[in-house]
Amino acid sequence: MLASASPARRRLLVQAGIPHQVRVSGVDESSIMHADPTELVLLLAKAKADAVAQQLKTERSIDPLLAPINAVLGCDSVFEFNGQIFGKPLDASIALRRWQLMSGESGLLHTGHVLLTSTTSNVEKNGFDHVIKQTVTTRVHFAALNQLEIEAYIATGEPLQCAGGFALEGRGSLFVSGLEGCYSNVIGLSLPWLRQALHEVSL
Repeated sequence: MLASASPARRRLLVQAGIPHQVRVSGVDESSIMHADPTELVLLLAKAKADAVAQQLKTERSIDPLLAPINAVLGCDSVFEFNGQIFGKPLDASIALRRWQLMSGESGLLHTGHVLLTSTTSNVEKNGFDHVIKQTVTTRVHFAALNQLEIEAYIATGEPLQCAGGFALEGRGSLFVSGLEGCYSNVIGLSLPWLRQALHEVSL
């Protein structure tokens, strides 16, 4: 079960051939804070996974005939630039200021991953008693952009939907000059990490 409303994460799972369902957690992300972005994304991912796991456990207790779910994956991403945490820009003016700073520079895209799984004895109850978690970080290098390019990109609306104000799988790919680390992590889910985690629990 993917505890995320992100269509980009869903597309990654589909492209990788990993069967899944989607359940939105409903977690108020603004209530969770931490000065360290690598810890913040883990806290957010864990909160999402825990919320969905509790929903599934409750539903299973009410209706034991429901098919059991043996794993819940929570993810969350933030972009760190010069020590500042950049989530989704609240409006176009914020996105503009950020891109004026990021142009020709680089930053770190952090994605927190939390996989909750059930042992054999608990799977029938949707009891998730095993946790694998890690923050994966990728350095993103941006091309030097002029003002017209920045304004045109923001006008598409894409930057307002993404941590850091860019989508690597969309128009934002035009402005990324290089990556150091996992490509899919920048989209919102490190597939290499997920493969290793699933292998660890033999799902």
